[in-house]
Amino acid sequence: MSPSDPSAEARPTSAARARLLGTATKIFYAEGIHSVGIDRITAEAQVTRATLYRHFAGKEDLVLAYLDQADQGIRGQVAAAVGSTPSAAGQVRAVARSIVEGIRSPGFRGCAFLNAVAEYPDPAHPVHRAVLAHRQWFLDTVTELLTRVADSGSGSGSNSDVTADAAGRHLVMLRDGAMAAGCLFDPELVSETFLHGVEGVLREVSAPVPEAS
Repeated sequence: MSPSDPSAEARPTSAARARLLGTATKIFYAEGIHSVGIDRITAEAQVTRATLYRHFAGKEDLVLAYLDQADQGIRGQVAAAVGSTPSAAGQVRAVARSIVEGIRSPGFRGCAFLNAVAEYPDPAHPVHRAVLAHRQWFLDTVTELLTRVADSGSGSGSNSDVTADAAGRHLVMLRDGAMAAGCLFDPELVSETFLHGVEGVLREVSAPVPEAS
């Protein structure tokens, strides 16, 4: 079916939007954003430019929709991991395992958000801001989980919230490194190294505060 086939235009607009977004997601993630033009996306989605502009104001709007979809997917993944166990430390491990599943998956090309922000370095750009918002959510989420780990294993003395904040940043940096390395080196080795690092973060945050001498 060609992009100009009237039957394609007559289908429900929601289906056309889903096809556009699905096509853009596949290409943006595999090949990058700036290198992909609107004509390529409409051709592969089998819609006209007019159909695209009925659903998206332009390419930037499509990129933001792509990142929003990725954000929602990761939020769901993390929620499922957290809901899989009542243990705070187990929840951190489950989140880490969900990250590893992505690294080990076919076609893995790194973090969609880190890839996108490399192409949109301007902090004022909406795509850049969308990436920062997603990363802040993830940092807040893992920091909260690590705070619960510290609280649950503290006894009479535990690491402070400052330590949990530092551990959260540490875990995010471990995750960033694993996502970057996972598409360059052996994903099994990268995954094993990442999970080992997460265990180190858990030990750090659950260690009791030394008594003052």
